[in-house]
Amino acid sequence: MTMQNAAGGPALSNENFVRRFVRAAEIDTRMIGMLVALLVIWVGFDVISGFLRPGGSGVFGGSFLTSRNLWILLVQTSTIAVMTTGMVLVIVLRQIDLSVGSMLSVVAVATGVLQVFYLGPLLGVGHPAIWIIAVVFAIALGAAIGLFNGALIAYGQIPSFIVTLGGLIAYSGGAFLIASGVTVAPMDKTFKLIGGNGPLASIGPNWSWALGAAGCVVIILAIIAGRRQRIRFKFAPKPIWAEILSAVVGCAAVLGTTAVVNSYLWPAKVAERFALENNIPIPPGVEDRAGLAICMAGDKVVTCAEGLSFQTGYPIPVLITLAVGILMTFLARRTRFGRYVFATGGNPEAAELAGVNTKRLTVMVFTLMGALVGVSAVIASARLDAATTALGTLNELYVIAAAVIGGTSLAGGVGTIYGAIVGALLMQSLQSGMALLNVDSAYTNIVVGIVLVLAVFVDQAYRRRVK
Repeated sequence: MTMQNAAGGPALSNENFVRRFVRAAEIDTRMIGMLVALLVIWVGFDVISGFLRPGGSGVFGGSFLTSRNLWILLVQTSTIAVMTTGMVLVIVLRQIDLSVGSMLSVVAVATGVLQVFYLGPLLGVGHPAIWIIAVVFAIALGAAIGLFNGALIAYGQIPSFIVTLGGLIAYSGGAFLIASGVTVAPMDKTFKLIGGNGPLASIGPNWSWALGAAGCVVIILAIIAGRRQRIRFKFAPKPIWAEILSAVVGCAAVLGTTAVVNSYLWPAKVAERFALENNIPIPPGVEDRAGLAICMAGDKVVTCAEGLSFQTGYPIPVLITLAVGILMTFLARRTRFGRYVFATGGNPEAAELAGVNTKRLTVMVFTLMGALVGVSAVIASARLDAATTALGTLNELYVIAAAVIGGTSLAGGVGTIYGAIVGALLMQSLQSGMALLNVDSAYTNIVVGIVLVLAVFVDQAYRRRVK
């Protein structure tokens, strides 16, 4: 009976169409479930906001599934998503980092103080080197704090829960001391663009379409390369129809996202202020500025016949998130470092017996986590155009929740970067949707907590089923 099942005999012939389709296409059912949940959340919030809107129908009339809200949602997700990619490796290694929120606060505040009180007076406000120094400083400071955490865990033999719990408390106090309890603002003009702050903080429609087309090419080439690798090493390749379906779905997702971000126009008041600040003439006939928008032609702002217009395209923080996601995926799946992390998380004793320096590996993972916190601190403070001690409040919980929702097992050894990024998007969608409906923040926290518990429950149920 077992041989017949393995050969695809009677047992497989009894499979229904859906099971055969999923098996043949090698679809990650957990990812499909997460995407379906994300779609339900989006449609649900849009329908509810439509009913609550004066004169709204509830269907096709909501405020959630608009280009403006989706563009803002992507920008808001960036801060959590960047940190989540590092948290995946931390949890895969059977560790935890509860200090990332407080670490973000202290890095953001220190970077803000450096810009406002030191670099500005020293180099002159608006100097082109300020933003570069600030970004390098933030990443270096985050990496140094992560290195400190990792050294205490690996060589001090202190549990990561205790080390990072202490960091959660201590780093928030450090942020308060550095800022003297006040908000540090404003940030450098160029630095602000990193957070998607302002009409110039996007690459425009032309470059966005070029990036979308390049993404499609990369998806197709990756599928072809993967198929060749399977044939080369004598593994059975997926059916041609499955490969074509993967390419079509991937390209549709990339081009659809590009169309959404390109369709968002900056609000009239923002456009007007931008035009006045940059000496762009406002066309005659726009008396009340009600229909004023700014759009992009190539990479220059131009005066259009109907007024000023400015299409945004992909915002800079989203591009940073994509770059970090690609880099971290490569690091986790294609390097010795990544293989060691997953091997150690799967079986620490066996990895150590095999010659893996697990202590050094732990320090490297926490250092990487700190560097990614530095990147998120730059994005968060640049977007807010200020640094405050409350900037990273509860971020550690959202980051851990996003990683777990994205399929990272708390038992270690299992996790994906792309799943964690989708988990971060799902978490931010819940928060943004409830904020859109003016739901009290207390209820928002309750929902997030429930979702986290459900995610762990589903993870445990899935692991038991696989076993």
